[in-house]
Amino acid sequence: MTTPAFRRVLGYSVRNLVRSRWIVGYGILLFLVADALFRFSGGGPRGAASLMNVVLLVVPLVSVVFGTLHFSGSREFIELLLAQPVGRRTLYTALYLGLAVPAALVFIAAVGIPALMHGGAGLARPMAMTLLTGVLLTLVFTSLAFLCGVRFDDRARGLGMALLAWFAAVVVYDGLILVITTVFRQYPLEKPLLVLTLANPVDLGRVLMLMTFDVAALMGYTGAVFSRFLGTSLGILIATLALVAWAVGPALLGLRGFQRKDF
Repeated sequence: MTTPAFRRVLGYSVRNLVRSRWIVGYGILLFLVADALFRFSGGGPRGAASLMNVVLLVVPLVSVVFGTLHFSGSREFIELLLAQPVGRRTLYTALYLGLAVPAALVFIAAVGIPALMHGGAGLARPMAMTLLTGVLLTLVFTSLAFLCGVRFDDRARGLGMALLAWFAAVVVYDGLILVITTVFRQYPLEKPLLVLTLANPVDLGRVLMLMTFDVAALMGYTGAVFSRFLGTSLGILIATLALVAWAVGPALLGLRGFQRKDF
């Protein structure tokens, strides 16, 4: 995959993104929020736990919105390169990595620097898991954004579908779990809830971080079930692998559609 064409397209994508005001604003916003949370929470694990909502809400939203707009805005560039001896797999992979990797690195720097500045004892493991979760969610929702960009030629429709996916994962899912546990409370729900947890990358990220923070009172029903049946170590491993699968699956579907798409 590391052909000269791949390296050139990847380098161009990264340079173009670095010059973007979006990536600068995203990094500044994350840095200010993380710094404020650590500063006013006294640092330590409490500060890392306070970052959970930022990681679970802001990172997927920014990734899915900018990923869709970025792919749609690159259509003329894509058409130009497809007229050259550049393979579609090479082009798609370079465009995806050229967006996802810098966004993930910006997240690591913007959140990791305040953690180093204000962190106390026992912060290394929770922050490592927070950073890992943020990176994986960036990859997941960038994959979903590119999939929407491939499936819908109209930018508004693609962005609307991407936002719908984010809304379903962040908001609708919790309501669905509440309805299921209320209506079917007389039945054993542990195994179905494990499956439902694996079906939502945002909830997987929540479970992953909370099992690392070891705050059982905040884990909720799905987190408690996950920890009870899989244990902390095995649960962390399975949640991590499931998030990786969530990143790879939509990326492969998007690549398949990209290879068949008539530009």
